[in-house]
Amino acid sequence: MNIKPIGERVLIKQEKQEEKTAGGIYIPDSAKENRKEGVVVAVGTYKDGKELPLKQGDKVIYGGYSAEDIEINEEKYVFVDFKDILAKIE
Repeated sequence: MNIKPIGERVLIKQEKQEEKTAGGIYIPDSAKENRKEGVVVAVGTYKDGKELPLKQGDKVIYGGYSAEDIEINEEKYVFVDFKDILAKIE
C-alpha cells in the first residue's frame, strides 16, 4: 500500500518504547505518552508545494498528544503534523 500524507503531515512508524532507562530506572506510561520516537515512512508538502525537510528513513522525536494513530497490515503508524516534530535524530 502506498500512502502519501496530505499537507504538512508526516507518516511515522512507531518504535517500541523502552520500559526502563540505561541506568535501570523504569519509565512510567504517563512519561512515554509525552514524547515518542519513530521512523519517517512518508512526507507531505508545505501549502506552497515545497517539500518538508524530512525524508523516508529519518528517525524523529515527536509530541505524543498530537499524533493520529492508525494501523496498516497489523503495524502501528501515526500521522503527525510537521510542526509537532520536535527533533531529527542523526
